[in-house]
Amino acid sequence: MSDATKSQSELQDDHGDSPAVQPNPTSNALPTIALQKPEPEAGDYVSNEEKPPPLPPRPARADSHYQAPVVGPAGLRAPPSTARPRLQATATTAVSRTDIHTHSYQDGSRETYAALKQSSPPPTSWGGWSSIKRLKSQEASDSASIRSYAPTLGTAGDVDSLLGGFSGQEQTSGWNIFNAQLKETGLQHGDVFEEDMVLENFDQEFDEIDALEGEDKTEEKLLSRWQAKRKHFMILSSAGKPVYIRHGDDNLISGYVGIVQTIISFYEGAQDQLRGFTAGGARFVVMSQGPLYLVAISKLGESDLQLRVQLEALYMQILSTLTLPNLTHLFSHRPSTDLRRPLQGTEPLLSALADSFTRGSPPTLFSALECLRIRKSHREVINNTLLQKRCESLLYGLVVAGGRLVSVVRPRRHSLHPSDLQLIFNMLFEAEGVKAGGGENWIPLCLPGFNKNGYLYMYVSFLDAKEEKDPQKSSQASRHDEIAVLLISANKESFYDLRSMRDAVVEELEQNGSMAIIRTAIRNGRFAATDIVPGTVLYHFVYKSRANVQFVMPSYEPHFTTLLARRRLLSLYHTMHAGAHAKNAHLKVHHCISRSSISLAWITPSFELYCVAGPSASRNALAQSANKVVQWARREEERIFIIGGAVF
Repeated sequence: MSDATKSQSELQDDHGDSPAVQPNPTSNALPTIALQKPEPEAGDYVSNEEKPPPLPPRPARADSHYQAPVVGPAGLRAPPSTARPRLQATATTAVSRTDIHTHSYQDGSRETYAALKQSSPPPTSWGGWSSIKRLKSQEASDSASIRSYAPTLGTAGDVDSLLGGFSGQEQTSGWNIFNAQLKETGLQHGDVFEEDMVLENFDQEFDEIDALEGEDKTEEKLLSRWQAKRKHFMILSSAGKPVYIRHGDDNLISGYVGIVQTIISFYEGAQDQLRGFTAGGARFVVMSQGPLYLVAISKLGESDLQLRVQLEALYMQILSTLTLPNLTHLFSHRPSTDLRRPLQGTEPLLSALADSFTRGSPPTLFSALECLRIRKSHREVINNTLLQKRCESLLYGLVVAGGRLVSVVRPRRHSLHPSDLQLIFNMLFEAEGVKAGGGENWIPLCLPGFNKNGYLYMYVSFLDAKEEKDPQKSSQASRHDEIAVLLISANKESFYDLRSMRDAVVEELEQNGSMAIIRTAIRNGRFAATDIVPGTVLYHFVYKSRANVQFVMPSYEPHFTTLLARRRLLSLYHTMHAGAHAKNAHLKVHHCISRSSISLAWITPSFELYCVAGPSASRNALAQSANKVVQWARREEERIFIIGGAVF
């Protein structure tokens, strides 16, 4: 072998991995020789130098479908083809707005959670009137107005989560099972609310504590009865002297009054006003009004806002007797003044007002008035009669029947505040002091909503609402079955002028038949819910016109005839009202389902609707009934509400 050939063989042994050998640049005589690497045969040894380095190990995987690549003599080889491995995470649509449920609590807090898998259409965005027409064409006319395209009902997703079954869906199997369980347990539709310990023996709430006699009249027994009361009201001065206490006397609860005064003073010393706290299962709400502290203690589940409205009404009752300048003058000269002496004789008024709050007062809760339902033409005749017979000293004139307003005449630029009318109605129909004075009364009073700095003078005359003169029936008549004519003047010398006007008005109303119409309306009483919506599932509802500050509601019968049943109904209205008017509430439609009832609160800029049905009622039927009530109220607005009144 030549030297050239030998050098080529040695080069092959030293560089076995090279596929070709470059020619020697110093030798131009030899041609280029391409050397191919022979394929190894079976059994041949492959050196480590010819083997590629292995790949680093992959991290351990929980997926059993994973297969590592194979490293062989010929290099890397792909594993056998398999099906695409299934991912651990599955697809989700929980980020869409309609699949996120939002729950609002009474304190304004919100909680969001993902919805269960369900097929729901995407929320429809606003597109002007065309979108409303499109939605109306897709849904039933009765339930369309309660859907999420209404501007006051919040976002579509939130409304869908609360009212998802309102758009014409039938009852689900769950509802059918629930109804079957109701029949098995024997719960009737009349038993709307389940028994609870809070309202047990509620009929004894208004009994006097010191009514015990004999050996039972001990301090321990009296204190136990005082603690059993569900609601207390306390009014005390800044010096700690009691002004008014609903239950008990000074000897019984003087220690509790001192504790309340100490707690309030402690916070005032720290420059921090005490507004309320919870202790012993009761809610304490404190309100400071000048030199007075007003405290409400409630176990009835009312919100702070509702209790403050009640305390404000009690404070207005005090001002109606003293006026604000007199109240300020008494305490500015002597901070330790005992205010019970100037307020002597007004305790029955305060107690009647406090008891109405405990029983449940729709006018106080909704801050509105209830009117007697008569035809518009009949009301105009009464208004014209008041205007024609009006005397020069008249400021306000009212006709009240059955505790409801029939007509009002007022100056053009003045109107009576609902809180002032509530004080007047409480004085006339709740407390017995005014009617005990006879058929007519002359009462000086302050109307804080009108002017808290001075007195007005009110002439009151009661008329018999019943045409028969049977004394036995007359004694059994309810205090809400009477007609009263109220004439208010700023002139304290106008008694005889107002009395002459009253005689002329009553005579004219008797002649033109208006008095008979009023008596008939009182005798018929409130309408039933089935009179408005035949066959409705509603047991009761309250419709409030926010523009007129008035409300209308059906009769409590037949489902709420007892005091306990009415208190439970008002407790449910309190709960719905608190949820709808919470500080951070964003939903204006509240649909509540419980073991004992199904209810709905619907809030818009023009009206508020609260309705209650039995536990077995369907959601679709409740929504349809709610819409029909709204349609009826708008159609009968001039009959059930006083719009404008008589103005001079």
